[in-house]
Amino acid sequence: MRSADSPPFDPIAAFLGQRPLLILDGALATELEHRGADLRDPLWSAKSLLEHPEMIKTVHRDYFDAGADVATTATYQASFEGFARRGLDAAHAAELMRLAVNLALAARDEFWAEPANRHGRLRPLVAASIGPYGAMLADGSEYRGRYDIDEYSLRDFHRSRIAVLAAGGADLLAFETIPSLTEALALAAVLQEFPQTVAWMSFACRDGGHTCEGQEIGQCAARLSDNPQIAAIGVNCTAPEHVPSLLARLQASTAKPLLAYPNSGERYDASTKRWQGHAQALDFAAAARVWYGAGARLIGGCCRTSPRDIHAIKAWEAALA
Repeated sequence: MRSADSPPFDPIAAFLGQRPLLILDGALATELEHRGADLRDPLWSAKSLLEHPEMIKTVHRDYFDAGADVATTATYQASFEGFARRGLDAAHAAELMRLAVNLALAARDEFWAEPANRHGRLRPLVAASIGPYGAMLADGSEYRGRYDIDEYSLRDFHRSRIAVLAAGGADLLAFETIPSLTEALALAAVLQEFPQTVAWMSFACRDGGHTCEGQEIGQCAARLSDNPQIAAIGVNCTAPEHVPSLLARLQASTAKPLLAYPNSGERYDASTKRWQGHAQALDFAAAARVWYGAGARLIGGCCRTSPRDIHAIKAWEAALA
C-alpha cells in the first residue's frame, strides 16, 4: 500500500526501464471524423462521448492493434464549462469524463486479454488527456496562448477536471497542446494537490525553439524539471519539421524522458474550422528514427495521423528491442 507521503508511481519510468521506446497513439478526433463522426462542435472529440462512445473505444483498440503502448482519452476538449454550454450539469459532465477513461480502459483490457497480443509487449497504459484552457474557448487560442487571465485563474479552471480524471482509473494524465509556460506552471501547481498522480507535459510550439506563446522551450523544461510528478516533457500538435530542434533544446535542459507526437504538417485555421495545406509525405518510421536519435523516448502522432502511422513506428521499434 503506497502511503500519501511516498513518491508517486511513475508508469513511464517503469515502462522505459524495460523497453527502449514507449509508442503513443495518434489522432483521436480526426480519426473519428474519418469514420463518419461529425465533430463540428466546440466539444470536438468530446462530442462523441455523447453520440458515438463505441466508436471511441474502437479507435483506441485499433491503435493498440497498430502497436500503441498508450491510449489517450477523449477528454482533451472536455471541461465543466464546455459541457455546461450544452446544458449538462456538473454531475453529467463528470460522468462523461469518467466514461472516456473507461472506454480506453476497456479497449486496453480487451486487447490485453488476447494472449497473442502479449508477445513482446508490455501492458499498455491509459493517459487521461487534459487540454489547455484555449481548447474550451474553441477559438484556436491553444495555438496562441495569451488568454488574458492569470495563472491562478488557470489553476481554478483546471482543478475540477483534474480531480475527476486523477481519480478515474487512468495510469497518468496527459497535459497536452499547452501553449505557454504560464499554463504549464498552473497545471503543475494543481497536480501537486493530487500527490499520487503523475502526468506528462507537452507543449504546442510555433517554431523550432518556442512555445506558441513565445517562451523558449528549454526554459520551460528547466522550470518543470524538479517536479517529481511530471514524468516526461515534450511537444505535440507541432509541425514535424520543428521537432528535432525542439528536442535538442529540451534535451539540453532536462533529464526527464522526452516525448514527441507532432501533427501531419497541415495547419488548422480556427476561423474556418478547417485544416489547410497538405499532409507532409512523412514516413513515420524514418521520422521516429530521427526523433529517437534526438532524445525522444515517447513517440506518436497528433492531429491528422492514423493507426497506419503508429504501425510504421511499431515496425521500426521492433529493431530496437
